[in-house]
Amino acid sequence: MAKEDDLIEILETFEYPVFRQGSMSEDEAYPDTFFTFWNTSEDEHSPYDDDTIIVEYNFDIYVYSNDPERAYSLLSDARSKLKQAGWIIMSRGYDVESDQSSHIGRGMAIAYLETLSINQGGQNNA
Repeated sequence: MAKEDDLIEILETFEYPVFRQGSMSEDEAYPDTFFTFWNTSEDEHSPYDDDTIIVEYNFDIYVYSNDPERAYSLLSDARSKLKQAGWIIMSRGYDVESDQSSHIGRGMAIAYLETLSINQGGQNNA
């Protein structure tokens, strides 16, 4: 399962809609509360022989809500659940601009490190 799928699965446990950042159409109404995410990078780390040993998946997660208290508490709850699932929390939270004056946004940066076996890496694939 791709890390993006893992992330979506975890966020969906909160029973709010989950969208890839920018995937909502301009005329689509915002749900009262929802998550979005953005895959900011997938970095390879190769300590020797130019063979990928670790893949670092980086995401930004955003919560938008017409209830500011819910945006803050939901992001905090998501941070706890992601940490339990092995994600690295890179930031505790920051304000995110919203396209709708009725909603506020909060975000955080997260990462996941996946260690590959030699057969999953770069040059040594058969």
